[in-house]
Amino acid sequence: MSRQDNTNRGKASGRGGNNHRNRSNARGNAPLKTEAPSKKTGRQQDPVSKPKLKFDKSGKEVGRREVAPKQVKKSNPKDGIRLNKYIANSGVCSRREADTFIATGLVTVNGKIINEMGYKVQLNDDVRFDGRRLNPEPNTYILLNKPKGFATTDSNAKGMTVMDLVANASTAKIKPFGRLGRNATGLLLFTNDEEFVQKYSKKGISRLFHIALDKNLKAEHLKKIKDGLTIEGKEIAVEEISYVDNSPKSEVGLKIKHTGNSVIRTIFDHLGYDVMRVDCVTLGPLTKKDLPRGRWRTLTNKELNMFSMAN
Repeated sequence: MSRQDNTNRGKASGRGGNNHRNRSNARGNAPLKTEAPSKKTGRQQDPVSKPKLKFDKSGKEVGRREVAPKQVKKSNPKDGIRLNKYIANSGVCSRREADTFIATGLVTVNGKIINEMGYKVQLNDDVRFDGRRLNPEPNTYILLNKPKGFATTDSNAKGMTVMDLVANASTAKIKPFGRLGRNATGLLLFTNDEEFVQKYSKKGISRLFHIALDKNLKAEHLKKIKDGLTIEGKEIAVEEISYVDNSPKSEVGLKIKHTGNSVIRTIFDHLGYDVMRVDCVTLGPLTKKDLPRGRWRTLTNKELNMFSMAN
């Protein structure tokens, strides 16, 4: 085979057809094979069961193969909370001590003694230790300056309620303590402390109301209210009543130790007056100072201590 000079490269081969010599791939001139691009199958790699791969700009794999962490199944609140944890969260004792109390029959759920370890309860269950009801949430106390037009209830069937105003106040299941009519305004307390509710439902809470009537209140009627009324066989006693300074005699201040609101209308309806406006000015030692209408705040420990002393 004769050697050909490199200058003949690309010239016609002389076989006709004006063919040109092509570069031979023999003797190591074959091009390097490249990896065929992967075909897109439309399937996505499972990030949980298969390792994650990292590539550089040229497509070369780099670094170590990492496996995605397994997804942890989140607990469902509807599944409940273990009874010993419920007891521990209430501040009575530790979880280990709670197991001992459960085993000895000191714990009841909805009236039944529970001895089963790992028993689960719901947050709204009646859980009692040695007869005392437990609360797994910290005691919370919210004071609201209620505006007009909101019903004092935790039922959604009543339209706009005071619960809408304190929706972001706490994650605890607070409820209004005491009542104010839909068109009444002023201080309203919310809490999840059932012992507090039971205690002051019996004792009552001193509340001062600013009341506007449809006409001037007669002095003789003011005296009757001050001395105490008996309406439909029930005695209604007030702590204080007086005309409001620098206001018409149709406006009075009435202090009464009662958690309800209808008692005010009962008093004045009995004497022939229509109540035009009711505003709760003070609640125990609490006032509306620095609390605009429609706003709420959390009570401080100092205020709670004052509350206990005043009532």
